[in-house]
Amino acid sequence: MTLVKQRGNFPSMRALLEDFWNTDTLLDDRFFGRSTTLPAVNIREQEDSFMIELAAPGLKKEDFKISVDNGVLQIESETRKEEEEKNDTFTRKEFSYSSFSRSFSIPENASEDNVTANYENGVLKLKLGKMKKDITHKKKQIQIG
Repeated sequence: MTLVKQRGNFPSMRALLEDFWNTDTLLDDRFFGRSTTLPAVNIREQEDSFMIELAAPGLKKEDFKISVDNGVLQIESETRKEEEEKNDTFTRKEFSYSSFSRSFSIPENASEDNVTANYENGVLKLKLGKMKKDITHKKKQIQIG
């Protein structure tokens, strides 16, 4: 085994050559110093509801699209940023796009009609109410036909 010392965050020439033959990792986000991760999620079950907290700092509540369809809760976000700077000698134009989508299967005892959402301090909080179970048993007389 040979130890190779690497300086800084830029990949070594040897690593670049190895990645050249492994095309799945050549142009991945490690190469460009970016990471693509999904927002962290906490899910808690309470007596009368389910609480979902999604960490998404830097967004606005208008950036989110939340839907419930056929037992699946979908949380999506897409942001676009464009900057342009013009000068007598140059023009600089930068684009930045980011998006994510998270899907969760809703438990059978959760109500799709009773979902609320709040975004505050970089945390999206959703509350899914549980369906009330009628546990009272009524006495019923059965007629014999």
